[in-house]
Amino acid sequence: MSRFKLMVLALVLAAIGLGLFAYKVRVLGYPLRPDAEARIWTVETRVAFEAASGPVKASLFIPNLTPGFAILDENFVSRDFGFTTQYVSGGRQVQWAVRQAEGLRALYYRVVVYRDPVRQETDTTPPFPPVPKLAEPFNTAMEMLVERVRGLSADPASFTAELLKRLARPNGDQDIELLLGDAPDAVDRARTAMTVLAAASIPARLVRGIRMAERERDAEILPWLEVHDGERWLYFDPVTGREGLPEDFLIWWRGEDPLVQVDGANAVEAGFSIHSSVADPIIVARRRAEVHEDGLAEFSLFALPIQSQAVYGVLLAVPIGALLVVLLRNVIGLQTFGTFMPVLIAMAFRETQLLWGVLLFSLLVFIGLSIRFYMEKLRLLLVPRLAAVLTIVVLLMVLVSLLSHRLGFEIGLSVGLFPMVIMTMTIERMSIVWEERGPGDAIKQGLGSLTVAAGCYLIMGLALVEHLVFVFPELLLVTLAATLLLGRYTGYRLTELVRFRELREGN
Repeated sequence: MSRFKLMVLALVLAAIGLGLFAYKVRVLGYPLRPDAEARIWTVETRVAFEAASGPVKASLFIPNLTPGFAILDENFVSRDFGFTTQYVSGGRQVQWAVRQAEGLRALYYRVVVYRDPVRQETDTTPPFPPVPKLAEPFNTAMEMLVERVRGLSADPASFTAELLKRLARPNGDQDIELLLGDAPDAVDRARTAMTVLAAASIPARLVRGIRMAERERDAEILPWLEVHDGERWLYFDPVTGREGLPEDFLIWWRGEDPLVQVDGANAVEAGFSIHSSVADPIIVARRRAEVHEDGLAEFSLFALPIQSQAVYGVLLAVPIGALLVVLLRNVIGLQTFGTFMPVLIAMAFRETQLLWGVLLFSLLVFIGLSIRFYMEKLRLLLVPRLAAVLTIVVLLMVLVSLLSHRLGFEIGLSVGLFPMVIMTMTIERMSIVWEERGPGDAIKQGLGSLTVAAGCYLIMGLALVEHLVFVFPELLLVTLAATLLLGRYTGYRLTELVRFRELREGN
């Protein structure tokens, strides 16, 4: 394959990996740090009433279309009551029913929500509202107000903003004072604005919601105005006229219907309480993927059993160590016994820790190499010799574990985690290099192997690396792309520049 085709292949792999990575971070919200936390809010609604002796039917609006938020979980607590959920004109509603109830009763709805910035209003475009017909002089006041506001606006958004500004500060405008009436509250202002907007053929509706606080025992229901500009829904504060929905505002229901209705009871009360907490962002991200019907959630490693997740948590870091080996061998110029032996030794260091791992590895190689030199006098064939060295390595591992346990050094028990075949091949390879090139080269390659293994251990053992490769395994495509590019590196190694510096200085 030509260098150009290799570059294209590497760029394609890197683009796919980084594209999936960016999508999972920005859209699905997967965390970049292992210690990241996601904030969630638990909102509980309590509906209390005094039931007469007979059947009771209660209905409560619950969240549905919630721009900026999404539902993580919800529960219905209603002892002895049956319940169903359904979609109505104002949104989503839960209905409780019981054949016989008496005395003070309470029903609970609990929802856990999380912030979802990509979640937008998905409701359909409403039809143009009919022009309202009010009694005089209200109708004339409404028509005159529409004409004045229309002359100072260019579109539904600017019309609504100008209208709400005038409703907030009448400044002696008799038409506005007539339409508002005495002592208007926020809901009255919103309803008046909806009437005037309908006269201007602008769809609008009243929405109710609550502000997401850290902790609130009796949260207040706030009205908001929702206006359609022909393409999307716009939100306005009916009191200040400010456009936009606050980040902490959770829409609960829409329309003029009351929050709760109870048939067969009296003294009905409804209240909200809010509690904020933190949760595992992975759970939130997986739930967001389910809400968006994203197929990536089905192929996530988090869908595997816990035991399999633990295995892949280690294995996915191996390509990172392999990339480091390629970099240290092909670019830096360190010499090692074998290509990926340092990566496997580094995996064993995860249990023994670095210092004890280096000491135990060096001890086993030193003793095994000594015995290997003695066996040279027996003039064995290659395969029997390797089998004999393997047997000796196993016996040495057992001996080191027994001695360390007797001496109270429990860390020596971890020596059994060293790959036996790799230890055997290292001893055999080191003995051959010792005989062919001398002890200097053998020791140099041995030290290089330990250095690379230590580097792999430090990189692979980083919590950030383990988190990234497990949550975003597509990043291994970027690792593969880098490995392919390094595979065509033909320049000088760093150690060669140091070795031949005298020649370079002489020129």
